[in-house]
Amino acid sequence: MSLVFDSSFAPRYGEFVDIAPNVQRITVNNPSPFTFHGTNSYLVGRDTLALIDPGPLDEAHHATLLRAIAGRPVSHIFVSHTHRDHSPLATVMKDELGATIVAEGPHRPARALHIGEVNLLDASGDMEFVPDIAVPDNALIEGDGWALRVIHTPGHTANHVVFALESTGILFSADHVMAWATSIVAPPDGAMSDYMASLDRLLQRHDRVYFPGHGGPVTKPRTFVRGLKAHRKMRERAILERVRAGDRNIPAMVRVIYRETDPRLHGAAALSVLAHLEDLVGRGIVQTEGNPAIDGVYW
Repeated sequence: MSLVFDSSFAPRYGEFVDIAPNVQRITVNNPSPFTFHGTNSYLVGRDTLALIDPGPLDEAHHATLLRAIAGRPVSHIFVSHTHRDHSPLATVMKDELGATIVAEGPHRPARALHIGEVNLLDASGDMEFVPDIAVPDNALIEGDGWALRVIHTPGHTANHVVFALESTGILFSADHVMAWATSIVAPPDGAMSDYMASLDRLLQRHDRVYFPGHGGPVTKPRTFVRGLKAHRKMRERAILERVRAGDRNIPAMVRVIYRETDPRLHGAAALSVLAHLEDLVGRGIVQTEGNPAIDGVYW
């Protein structure tokens, strides 16, 4: 199944954009190869609000959120995961608004670090984040005129969740599913086996639209998620082909598999290959000398 990305998106920095009844999007002006045009925050409700993914410590974005809130009470702040482009502003706005922070839990790796391994993604993790409510899978948090169901979707990070707005067909998919690109799955923050299982979890649902953490909506979710699964299986086959062709380390594989990808993203691509290799080793398909690593040897 082919996967068609949609990069059409107008961020409209400094504005709050109506995208569904009682749902507004506010995009941070923090574009990068990893954040696309920036991180999306969402306001849900009319009289008493929920705020989803307040974003980074950005003064202009903070001011725009407050203008969008317009003095209305905010009962809950929902955080999908603890990368620094999504969560740090939550604590600041909690103190301002008297809101309750809801998330799966604090930042943590998907697995223990191997001896001598350094977590290359530590700088991107919000290590100070602590939610007021560490919410279990499938929990329903209700507010004034809205209800959000929390669905655990580890993979991009160990603590990643998505939020379904009950009775609307809307799902806030954060960084798990985005229309413009595949999610980065990079050990030890994330795990490919978790990510694939989380995609299967979403395929069991019948949401009509996803509003992601970056970029525009996913308008045919089930078709797109099936495409993401097929894309990952294609990447897996490409890695196995490189192993059979004689490549014995990840940089050699990246140079071939990602030869048409922006070189600035080759570091992330290497981590994605590592995630696939960890999964392949776990399934007994590939063997390694020692634990899988960026500079490891495979056969």
